[in-house]
Amino acid sequence: MPSARPGGAETHGPIWSEPGSLLERVPVAVLGIDEHDRVCYWGPGARDLFGYEPGAVLTRPGALLFADAARGTSASCARLTEQGRTQGYWRGRLTARHSDGTAFDCGFRSFSMTGSGPSVVMVLTSRSDELDRVKTNLAFLDALFETCPIGLVMVDEDLRYIHLNQALADMDGLPIQEHLGRRMDEIMIMSDGGEYERMVRAVARGGSPVVGTLVGVRPRGHPDRDQVRSVSFFPLSRAVGTHAGVGGLMIDVTDRERAILEATAARRRLALLDGASTRIGTTLDVNLTAQELVDASMPDFCDGSVVEIVEWMDETEDFDPGRPLFTRRIASGTTLPAPAVELVSGVEKVRYPPGSVIHDMLSTGRAISAVVDEEFLARTVVTESRTRIMGESGIACILVAPLIARGTVQGIAMFGRSAARPPFSEEDVSLAGELASRAAICLDNARLYSRVQDIALTLQRALLPTALAATPYVDVAHRYVPGSRITEVGGDWYDVINLPDGRVVLVVGDVMGHGVSAAAAMGYLRITTKALARHDGEPADLLTELDACAQEAGIELATCLYLVYDPRSGRARIASAGHPPPLVLRPDGTVWTVDEVLGVPLGVGGCPFRSTEIELPENATLALYTDGLIEARGRDIEVGLDALRERLGDHEQSLEDMADRILAGLLPEPPTDDTVLILARVHRDRQAP
Repeated sequence: MPSARPGGAETHGPIWSEPGSLLERVPVAVLGIDEHDRVCYWGPGARDLFGYEPGAVLTRPGALLFADAARGTSASCARLTEQGRTQGYWRGRLTARHSDGTAFDCGFRSFSMTGSGPSVVMVLTSRSDELDRVKTNLAFLDALFETCPIGLVMVDEDLRYIHLNQALADMDGLPIQEHLGRRMDEIMIMSDGGEYERMVRAVARGGSPVVGTLVGVRPRGHPDRDQVRSVSFFPLSRAVGTHAGVGGLMIDVTDRERAILEATAARRRLALLDGASTRIGTTLDVNLTAQELVDASMPDFCDGSVVEIVEWMDETEDFDPGRPLFTRRIASGTTLPAPAVELVSGVEKVRYPPGSVIHDMLSTGRAISAVVDEEFLARTVVTESRTRIMGESGIACILVAPLIARGTVQGIAMFGRSAARPPFSEEDVSLAGELASRAAICLDNARLYSRVQDIALTLQRALLPTALAATPYVDVAHRYVPGSRITEVGGDWYDVINLPDGRVVLVVGDVMGHGVSAAAAMGYLRITTKALARHDGEPADLLTELDACAQEAGIELATCLYLVYDPRSGRARIASAGHPPPLVLRPDGTVWTVDEVLGVPLGVGGCPFRSTEIELPENATLALYTDGLIEARGRDIEVGLDALRERLGDHEQSLEDMADRILAGLLPEPPTDDTVLILARVHRDRQAP
């Protein structure tokens, strides 16, 4: 703060009043009195307080500033300077006088300033009413933060805690120090999609204050306790060293607003059910569906979960509560540390003795909850090691729900909570029953689908050749790759047939569609082709007859490539019913696409087939395949053909190695469709006339 000295020079005095300090709220006059009790320094605050310009007061007696001044002296001024010089520091209240003659009370501080020059007493003074106002305000704020039963908080623009009182710390269940510097979302667990935080941020950006808004919260210090709070927020000014942010008042009105808590809990349950509906049953895989149920239940509903399939001897078997129950665990998960992980995932086969909680649940057909105590462990857990692990896992209560679909108990779902959370309520039991009911339908659909898949796969394997016919004139490497479990069994088939006159037939086909019907149609066409091959020498004639048989059998769409190789002439006759063209790898490494063969698929009817003859040099390699090898989602079929030609061109390998390399390079992982590949290397009959 600039100080005026004798001679009119203004310099920085010994006392600075920096912006943002408390002095901006309490006007402070700064002045200096020399060893002769004359004014030697005069700050702007002194001018404002006493009404004198520097020229009117500098070098004059300090007595003129006090109400008891008489004949140029003042007992108040003498006391002020004497105490400052002798004690080094003094404070007290004296009556001052303004230049207009009015008297007013002031609080004074005096202290001695010594140096190389004469001794000076520096004086700081403010009006008593201003000091009393600030003291009252500070005392009120201190008392408010220390004793007010209402939660008080100050947060910055990033919603980090700056200041709070003990009432709010008690509400949150965390000490004051654990709040400071942390964001509100690190202290509160909200289920409103961020609405609470957006409301406070809007106030921080200068928006309108929020008054008496009711919110449902769950403090992290009380994770088992939902609260309803009446909250008010207002923007903080940037005054006196404060930061921009938000001030707030919070009142716990949980008891008064129990209905809001119940609605909050209901919304949580509905949200859990809604999320489970979208997450469970995304595939027709039993294990994945079970794991989706486990994942959907954590961490909102429980701390650990398992799904087990009941291993009935017969699906029509009635449940006997007097017999042990055997299950197979197919999904598990937990948010708790070891040994809870070992508890849920460390076993596959489970045996429950008669009288267990599982037996109680199956006897009623409804979900039940139980406390994990000595009685529960003795009734339900068989082995001592598992009893110990469960006791150390932290799981305090269990909820068991049956997985019932179409009148049959498919399995059980178990949910566990640690002691840090409240036990399962009746509403939780109902929620678990609803979760299990929805999951059971998805599991049963997956189970039935898997059964149909197994039937189709068994049928397909039974109808495909177990071993191909051997001939000295054709070396064959063949591969059949089924689609993944998420893809139904297709109708791809193949065969190698030796004809009585020494010729060799290579045939590959594909029935459009999937499942049992496609597998059955595939078997029908393969067997029919094998029978016709011994009687129809011309490939086009055979396809014509096979087309008629397909129409009679109700097969609407199937492709087939039929090739007859004669080792005496080295020539092959080919006919195609809408099948991808064969490729020929010549001994010099060039690849030839035999695209002269055309034709409509079997089952269409009304279109004639024709045969094409080609000559195959010694050691030429034929490649016959189905569309699963060259077609893929997002890839043009010509791109797949080019890739097959490129890999086929590497002829410095055995047929078996070549087949493996082609499949590894072209098939996606996992395969999206059934695939057949036949590589046939031809030889001449040198003894033929």
